[in-house]
Amino acid sequence: MKGRVLDDTLLLLSDADNVGTAVDDLDEGTELDYDGRSVTLSEDVPFGHKVALEPLSAGDDVRKYGEVIGTATQPVERGEWVHTHNCESTRGRGDQAAARGERA
Repeated sequence: MKGRVLDDTLLLLSDADNVGTAVDDLDEGTELDYDGRSVTLSEDVPFGHKVALEPLSAGDDVRKYGEVIGTATQPVERGEWVHTHNCESTRGRGDQAAARGERA
């Protein structure tokens, strides 16, 4: 498997990522330690969903797979669930490509 599992809790696909992917349904208060850092989940996170590994400001890139997959639409604290309520996808966005004059 590519990437690594942090504390049997989150899959980190690239060291450049600022989110990890839950490998199971995770409960609020779950703590994980990795690379000398600590993250405590501030809310429940469903299997397969993302968790912020570092604080994000509105407009910051959200990185997974070592690539930008979205933009934070509001501040996100370390340990928060990252999903459509606080992140807008930038992948496969033909509307954005068209606005830039590119072909999708």
